Amino acid sequence: MTNSRLLKIILSTALLALAISGCSSTTKVESDLGIKGAPDWVNEGTNILSEKDGRLFHGVGSASPMGDMSLQESTADDRARAEVARVLSSYMDVVSNDYMASAKASGANTNEEAVSREIKALTKVNLAGAKVLGRWRDPKTNIIYSVVELDMNHVKSTLAGTQNMNDDLKRYIESSADNIFDQVAKEKK
Repeated sequence: MTNSRLLKIILSTALLALAISGCSSTTKVESDLGIKGAPDWVNEGTNILSEKDGRLFHGVGSASPMGDMSLQESTADDRARAEVARVLSSYMDVVSNDYMASAKASGANTNEEAVSREIKALTKVNLAGAKVLGRWRDPKTNIIYSVVELDMNHVKSTLAGTQNMNDDLKRYIESSADNIFDQVAKEKK
């Protein structure tokens, strides 16, 4: 078979797969793993929660058996932290976009790159406040699951201590963070 024929077959297969995936009317993400006997947080997965305990970012990570329990737990913890980072980053993207829209509507001259850098720096600093809430080992597979939590109050207190942030952005986050969080949490349900 020639290279051009092989390329045509690969391209046709990719286009067919793309067309099939584009035909579905809605995307349904199933977060319930359905592991019998697992804690709810394992089956629910990574989440953004607004509840009586506060506004929380939860990340769930897992690690397959590695022969070293400590390494396996550490890997699951790190993957759960990475999930918190992903969710927090998405949240901060919403904050950044809302701030930029608000600033433009009011006629303020803002530097999008500077705002983006400040948001990313704030996200990294906040991850230091993420804590491991628990671990669970599946008795059938020996996969370890970890759940890590970051409280929105920690995010806000970190922001309050930030010295090198644009004052307008800082005020916007202080006044709008909870409302944006609640909006994002409601959209996730």
